[in-house]
Amino acid sequence: MARFDRYMLSQLMVLFGFFSLVLVMVYWINRAVVLFDQLIADGQSATVFLEFTALTLPRVVRVVLPISAFAASVYVTNRLSTESELVVMQSSGYSGYRLARPVLFFGIVVALMMSVLMHFLVPSSLRALHERRAEISQNVTARFLKEGMFLHPADGITFYIREISPAGELRHIFLSDVRNADSPVTYTAKRALLVRDPSGPKLLMFDGLAQNFTPDSQRLATTSFADFAYDIGSLIEEKSTTSSNPELLSTYQLLNASDEFLESIGIRRAHFLYEAHFRFAQPLLAIVTALVGFSCLMLGGFNRFGFWRQIVGAIVLLIFIKTLDNALNEIAQNNENYWFLVYVSVLTGILISYLMLWISSKPMLFKRRRKVTA
Repeated sequence: MARFDRYMLSQLMVLFGFFSLVLVMVYWINRAVVLFDQLIADGQSATVFLEFTALTLPRVVRVVLPISAFAASVYVTNRLSTESELVVMQSSGYSGYRLARPVLFFGIVVALMMSVLMHFLVPSSLRALHERRAEISQNVTARFLKEGMFLHPADGITFYIREISPAGELRHIFLSDVRNADSPVTYTAKRALLVRDPSGPKLLMFDGLAQNFTPDSQRLATTSFADFAYDIGSLIEEKSTTSSNPELLSTYQLLNASDEFLESIGIRRAHFLYEAHFRFAQPLLAIVTALVGFSCLMLGGFNRFGFWRQIVGAIVLLIFIKTLDNALNEIAQNNENYWFLVYVSVLTGILISYLMLWISSKPMLFKRRRKVTA
């Protein structure tokens, strides 16, 4: 690699690291605030909050890296142009295609990082996050064990505990179940325990009373009990299984899913194929964002006041490429024969970059046409 290539690549990597750090922090803090509200409201500890935010980090990084690659490419190209370094290199015989080589190397490095994220880190972190959420959803203690408060763990359910002993025994509880409006039931008990069971968590109540009110006849039936088990598993929101979410599966599993497996989980093969090829296509978009940022600024020539019009144009081009990508991805998700559409936006971005570099190598092209027209 030539000295200029190493120099420009080092500049790109430094700025890429800076922009990635800033953007990851912004995205991460935004996500962390939502998680904090959800987890703390459910009675979870700060350790669980930190664990959840750490597991969401790979997904955040995956979103940020192409943006950081574009920002680094635009910033470095703009700085090298305003300081006349690119002008000197062009004067020494470097074409636009030759100057784009370190940018291409930079895009490939970012694409390799994204490939590791897309194929390994993101699915692994999402699986771990799914498992932890399933564990917490089964751990109803954090949701129920709050003394002196009327809790509403589900629609139509009201739960109250006067006191919790140091041994974990619930004392003087009140449980109202009005999910069935035709037969609302109220339970009161002196003592209760939360226990785990293979069929789901249970609330064991001792020395209590069950009151069943019938609105039609306006009758109240009461039943005393020495002990009674109340199934609270239905109060826990069921989570989708790992195998039914394509994002949690490996790329190999997505590409080689059997018809029986797809039928059992009720998901079409088109969605699996889209998810697999999406993991290959998204890293390539990092190369496109870097090249578009560089090639668009190369159209401006030398300008000490910067290239704001070219920068805005590069942003508009990225918006166009991303809009095209979203539209084609929707088609690919609905038809398994159109999985190749996932790569069209990548090819479009590369062709646009090539065209802009070709135009930059012929600065008199449009000037001649204007003179002829005049």
